[in-house]
Amino acid sequence: MNKYFDIKDKVYDITEKYPETIDTFVQSGFEQLANEKMRKLMGKTISLEMACMTKKVNVELFTQKLVDVIEQNRVSVDSALSAPKGQNGGDIKIEGVLPCPVRVPLLEGFNTWMDENKDKFDFKVDYELKSANLGVDWIKERIHSDKEESLSDLFMSAGFDLFFDKELMGKFKSRGVFEDITGLEKLNKDFDNEEIDLKDPKKQYSIIAVVPAVFMVNTEELGDRPMPKSWKDLLKEEFEDSVSLPMKDFDLFNAILLNIYKNYGEEGVTKLGKTLLRSMHPAEMVKAHTKKTESKIPTITIMPYFFTKMVRSESPLKPVWPEDGAIISPVFLLAKKETKKQTKPFVDFFFSKEVGEILSTNGKFPSTNPEVDNNLSMEQKFMWLGWDYINNHDIGELIRKCEKIFHDAV
Repeated sequence: MNKYFDIKDKVYDITEKYPETIDTFVQSGFEQLANEKMRKLMGKTISLEMACMTKKVNVELFTQKLVDVIEQNRVSVDSALSAPKGQNGGDIKIEGVLPCPVRVPLLEGFNTWMDENKDKFDFKVDYELKSANLGVDWIKERIHSDKEESLSDLFMSAGFDLFFDKELMGKFKSRGVFEDITGLEKLNKDFDNEEIDLKDPKKQYSIIAVVPAVFMVNTEELGDRPMPKSWKDLLKEEFEDSVSLPMKDFDLFNAILLNIYKNYGEEGVTKLGKTLLRSMHPAEMVKAHTKKTESKIPTITIMPYFFTKMVRSESPLKPVWPEDGAIISPVFLLAKKETKKQTKPFVDFFFSKEVGEILSTNGKFPSTNPEVDNNLSMEQKFMWLGWDYINNHDIGELIRKCEKIFHDAV
């Protein structure tokens, strides 16, 4: 039992009172709730308990997930844990977004560390670390045209467009404003081997963890189609109009678009667009005679690895780690070169084994810290865009191109 809602409460009532939970429902297999009309139509007739039963989702685990999202957005987390934000008088400024499932423990750890070390600093620190579900538009608004002094001293977030778009951080990257000051020669073996290397060869950007995208396959909807084992399988004709994609998670969605484009070209992005299962009004469903999935329940849901741990073993939903690698959205850490002496202790904290274990254990966001055991098998590989590809392409322009190809196909 929690203080926010009861499992007997209607889904609609929960999402109305706590709209921040809608994304969690959608990412966990309740795609119909992304459509406002469907949310009102279906949500008013089914309780949370019944909804979990129909999806064979562990109601206790899912309830806790909803509570975590509510507490990260509604209670006094920001005022209690992020007190320095908004003071705008600090000598050093830190800002960014943290993955939702680990934001609270990370902030608690950071505040404890700050209290223990504040007497060592002869400068004032302002920091604002928001939940990842709030996006990074608020950071983009602060990146003024060409003023390096407007930049915070330390940034942390996922996001290819934020950090590589030449209209955003990309223009400062080209000027050599940032420097990798971690001092690490080797990253975690999961990200520093013959198949993948997350170390920036230009020693500008650091990566502290990744968000892997995997498949959740509904075996009841799969029918006689073969189980998809790779991204190449996902693009096959038999999965058209059968896939739910994390389009509201811009960081992960952009990573998927870019990797599909790199490996399969424009044709691959077009095929990806054709796989998208749209949320439809019941009246549209009646006319959708050509749809392979008449129930409008996705056969495959692409989601962060974290969410696969919320499904019961007896559920028809089966997680699949792609054989060609889980596409990753890296969690970047950017430090300004000119203030690296002051920010070095903070970089060391965010790259510490303690933080790495919070990311890896609590959130299933594998850490790049070499001392952390991410508990991954040799078969659990990653698909990474690669620094050479990033440095030789206009990533911001490429994202816009891929988005157009994708939406045209949809």
